Amino acid sequence: MTEAVQKENKMGYMPVPKLLFTMSMPMVISMLVQALYNVVDSVFVARVSENALTAVSMAFPVQNLMIAVSVGTGVGINALLSRSLGEKQFDQANRTARNGLFLGLATYLAFALFGLVGSRLFFTSQTSDPELIAYGTQYVFTVTVFSFGICLAVVGERLLQSTGRTIYNMITQGLGAIINIILDPILIFGLFGFPRMEVLGAAVATVVGQICGMALSMFFNVRNNPEINLNMKGFRPEWATIRKIYEVGLPSIIMQSIGSVMVFGVNKILMMFTSTAVSVFGVYFKLQSFIFMPVFGLNNGMVPIIAYNYGARRKKRITETVKLSIGAAVAVMLVGLAVFQLRAEGLLEIFDASPEMLAIGVPALRTISLSFLFAGYCIVVGSVFQALGNGVYSLAVSVARQILVILPVAYAFARLWGLSAVWWSIPIAEIVSVVMSTVLLRRIYRLRLAPLEATEGQK
Repeated sequence: MTEAVQKENKMGYMPVPKLLFTMSMPMVISMLVQALYNVVDSVFVARVSENALTAVSMAFPVQNLMIAVSVGTGVGINALLSRSLGEKQFDQANRTARNGLFLGLATYLAFALFGLVGSRLFFTSQTSDPELIAYGTQYVFTVTVFSFGICLAVVGERLLQSTGRTIYNMITQGLGAIINIILDPILIFGLFGFPRMEVLGAAVATVVGQICGMALSMFFNVRNNPEINLNMKGFRPEWATIRKIYEVGLPSIIMQSIGSVMVFGVNKILMMFTSTAVSVFGVYFKLQSFIFMPVFGLNNGMVPIIAYNYGARRKKRITETVKLSIGAAVAVMLVGLAVFQLRAEGLLEIFDASPEMLAIGVPALRTISLSFLFAGYCIVVGSVFQALGNGVYSLAVSVARQILVILPVAYAFARLWGLSAVWWSIPIAEIVSVVMSTVLLRRIYRLRLAPLEATEGQK
């Protein structure tokens, strides 16, 4: 490692607006590409049948759980590694990177085991429809047993992110998404001599894209990330470092995993009415990713900036980063709200929506999207908590929103006023979330940021 690199990373001196833009924009672009291939995946599956789309929608909680564990672990890696670099603790940064790779592999093994023994049970617990069970079991089995691509890709991306090299993430995620998009119609419909695989083809296309992205991510880390050393020769897990990773990462894992519980529960409530409602809810999650993914990309650029400058005790740079991030996130969400309110029918028609699906889906999209008014602010503030080592705050807000509000309110509204009322549980939960987030943000500012001494040369 060169003396110049050890002296200062760009996260400590570059003007904050430029830094946030350069850190976030590659992640925003890569996540938009991911959102595109998620939607394309479902668009092709919808052309097989509505049951095929419903099966993929019902598989979402498993995929979300897998991503939650991987990304949550990555959040812990990111925060610890960036903070270590900010404090000039380069040996600790290397230990964090190596133990992060170990944890990525351990995550894969856990989900592969689930896929082998639990794929069919997951679907039989939700439905007795044999076609849904067959489609869904194929899909979940494939995306879990071959999940080493996504588990290790997330770790590799977080390592690049932690040192400010987000441009490489745009390339790796873009490659994976493009491969997925190309393979989807080929494998789903059996083009160019390939067998027609339908839902299984969508799953195979997904894992192949993930594996290709993982391979390129690891290559970039080894060849183009000089601030960390990934030499695993003689490696042994270091439990003290793993504990530090999960002090931040575990609340994030639980927080994001709660989303799987929420979706599973809401799907069960919707199945009380019709499986088409489950398809609508699944389509909503695909469509809203175009709005939420840019905000998540912004967050991914923001977190290492805050963590680095917290380690360097630079309060002004932290607060400026937070304010800019909130403003940008709110602007994105307002655009999303306008699109969902004005173009709900057109969005659903992308998925070959039946008249029944349109009748359920148009009011659903318009109602749920009201939550966008508050969601951008809450997402950014939750990531600020994680970057400052207070992931438990994010966890508390997420539990309140998704478990204590959405599920009880959705069930009560379903019983009292029917299917159309279920969707209101999400905007109501977001209002609770914004109140809690604001109270906790004021608290963390008082306890963590206010005591920081001003540093000479702040920009």
